[in-house]
Amino acid sequence: METLLLHILSDLKRTGSLDDKALAKIIHAHNKEQGSNEKHFSKKRLLPYYLKVREQDPERWATWGIDPASEQLLVQTLQVKPRRTASGVATITVLTKPWRCSSDCLYCPNDLRMPKSYLSDEPACQRAERNYFDPYLQVVSRLRALTHMGHATDKIELIVLGGTWSDYPHGYQIWFITELFKALNDGEEGEANARARRALYREKGLSNREKELLDAAAAMQHAVDKGALSYNQAFAQLYDGNEAWISVAAEQVANFEQLTEQHRVNQRAGHRVVGLVVETRPDTITSENLTLLRRLGCTKIQMGIQSLDPDLLRLNSRGVSVERIQEAFALLRLFGFKIHAHFMLNLLGATVAADKRDYLRLVTEPAYVPDEVKLYPCSLVRGTGLVERYESGAWQPYSEEELLDVLCADTLNTPPYLRISRMIRDISAQDIVAGNKKANLRQLVEGRIRESGKQVDEIRYREISTDETDFKSLRCKTLAYKTSVTDEHFLQWVTPQGRIAGFLRLSLPDADYVLRHQKSLPIGPHEAMIREVHVYGAVAKLHSISAGAQHLGLGKQLIEAACKIAQANGYDKVNVISSVGTQEYYRAIGFNNNGLYQQKIL
Repeated sequence: METLLLHILSDLKRTGSLDDKALAKIIHAHNKEQGSNEKHFSKKRLLPYYLKVREQDPERWATWGIDPASEQLLVQTLQVKPRRTASGVATITVLTKPWRCSSDCLYCPNDLRMPKSYLSDEPACQRAERNYFDPYLQVVSRLRALTHMGHATDKIELIVLGGTWSDYPHGYQIWFITELFKALNDGEEGEANARARRALYREKGLSNREKELLDAAAAMQHAVDKGALSYNQAFAQLYDGNEAWISVAAEQVANFEQLTEQHRVNQRAGHRVVGLVVETRPDTITSENLTLLRRLGCTKIQMGIQSLDPDLLRLNSRGVSVERIQEAFALLRLFGFKIHAHFMLNLLGATVAADKRDYLRLVTEPAYVPDEVKLYPCSLVRGTGLVERYESGAWQPYSEEELLDVLCADTLNTPPYLRISRMIRDISAQDIVAGNKKANLRQLVEGRIRESGKQVDEIRYREISTDETDFKSLRCKTLAYKTSVTDEHFLQWVTPQGRIAGFLRLSLPDADYVLRHQKSLPIGPHEAMIREVHVYGAVAKLHSISAGAQHLGLGKQLIEAACKIAQANGYDKVNVISSVGTQEYYRAIGFNNNGLYQQKIL
């Protein structure tokens, strides 16, 4: 391994760069020379080996003569999946444990080994199950994986999945978030703590072995798949009498004092939380729940909308009204949260033309306009209520041509202040009975649009990602648009070609609306809200210069510009929905802690 690494380093010093194809040739030649198989030496093994030697055998590492410039080249070359941190942060996705759901949508998967709506074959679900759905263990394992792939992990966005967050008991919610922060705060101690925690779960009688879990749930799962039991009924029989499950659940409780301590530590930790996301349904969005989420440190809400058509919502057993969806959007925006909507195509009763109209309403009508969207087609999964409609012919999946037609139209209708985060669910092809099975659906959509010569404005398409950028050429542009409760200003750093290097979302709440609803809102009538500040580029180590756009003062300049806009519009204070790990940054530029937010007086 050492010989191969030094060979690569020598070539890097000589040529200045190696693409994946050139690197693969070097590795292949080395394997052939050593008489090894293709997997003996591979790209994914090289970086962990290098990092291990550097940390555990510094004398040996010193003999390699690697200066900072050479190390940067080497790490960039060996990094696996560099786009993982191209958005400016390292993302860690975790799952909550299986739990009852207060809804029963027609299309929703009913895998009893998972929280409702998730399937055990999904990558994040497999990781969660192997780690007993323990938040601490999930974070430690992902930190290890990201580090081995060559990604900086000093700035972390935590994404908590698991169906409907607000259905879980408050004590569990607080414990889950506390453990996420603790795992990040513990740093190097995390691995040893994780080993002890896994042993504890085994002692209590819990299993993380796939076959054992599959066998344990098989009878109940069969009953659910046949329609004899609902998910909640089967859940009660499978878990409520399980002594190991009950014993563990009794300890999965924490209080705010414990959480606050972990928040305090994280403000200066080596792995700081710069974003915390949970997912829920619009009918759970209340002032009380949003206040709790802010106390937990949450900054973004993923919310399952699926459709704005009341007939489709009813046909698909989606128990929420359009009016309730509108209320949820208004509350989320006034509380300062970034709004990430889930929207589904090809539901029971949908048509291609109606789906296009529905999405256009979502991204243009003032009652909605999310900041981010998961836009994906409905897929038929065994054990759902949709199976019967499929077998009767009442529901059929769109053809690939129809699906591409809708997605291309929706992408082109997406405004420049909205990001389409993804176009598929991570459901494995073997779990899909009918519907799209192509994992490269987004690539097909973007390829078709490029062939048409039309312009895409949505954020993800325009991100600078890992590309080299001349930052002197950047210009700050502001886009203004209205919602039902705010005037929004989207400030963005763009290249001459329209690529985006950073942005800020500023909300100017309607003063009359705030006054009428003062008792249920956390802000005053003349307080502006910065809901998001994001600068792209490869993740930079804190307090250092990266190869991307971070740490060049772009974020600070956006904040200064936002404050001027707020003041010019008659607002005397600006709040920011800061995450725990960014509070020191905001304090340094004049923001002070003020309840659920940090605030600057203008």
